[in-house]
Amino acid sequence: MARNTIRRITMAVLAPAMALGATVGLASAPASAAVWNTCDQWGNTSLGGYTLYNNIWGSGAGSQCTWANSGTGWGVWADHPNTGGIKSYPNSTKSINKTIDSLGRLTSDYNVTVPSSGAYNTSYDIWDTDHQYEIMLWVNDNGAVGPIGTWQDNVTLGGHSWNVYKGTNGSNQVFSFLRTSDSTSGTVDIKPILNWIAYTKGWMPGSETIGDVQFGYEITSSAGGLNFNTNNLTVNGG
Repeated sequence: MARNTIRRITMAVLAPAMALGATVGLASAPASAAVWNTCDQWGNTSLGGYTLYNNIWGSGAGSQCTWANSGTGWGVWADHPNTGGIKSYPNSTKSINKTIDSLGRLTSDYNVTVPSSGAYNTSYDIWDTDHQYEIMLWVNDNGAVGPIGTWQDNVTLGGHSWNVYKGTNGSNQVFSFLRTSDSTSGTVDIKPILNWIAYTKGWMPGSETIGDVQFGYEITSSAGGLNFNTNNLTVNGG
């Protein structure tokens, strides 16, 4: 549950907290100067065909800053309190805008360095253009976090083994694929996952247009300040 736009009006009250964390967050960025950084709640930029979002949307959030050397190499420093509920989803987004039927391929490579403490998941968040369907692919997670809905199946698709959950957040259907073991690098073939949802399960039509493929960190808590580094992230579809 990590869309960049729908919750922008919900957290205006956090602006003072963001300003308070700016100095600390920037000090945690890499020693080599990043080409872009922000501690703004909704800070974003476009780099090399990707759009980066700081995206602090949840209630009770603390401070967070995102930096980037490119659309495929970026990171986050976050200091969110040890309380329940998702605080943020800093991410890099690639627009696809093709129907499942017309997609010849949709693949992604990822390589991340994540903390051993805190509560979070590292995940893809894939949306149709109408925001009726949300497909999450968790490649690793830590702490007290869990998917929306109920367990449906265990499947091997796109080069990985997943536990699949299905539910709703009140606004759209959510299909969550949780990797059965944590991974910090690999390749995901997303097209077979979309085909399985549409044609094997019939949960969404094959004519649905896939809009954005996002990749980032759904952070619930990171007390004391933790670093999440995206060493490499590429999304290729056509």
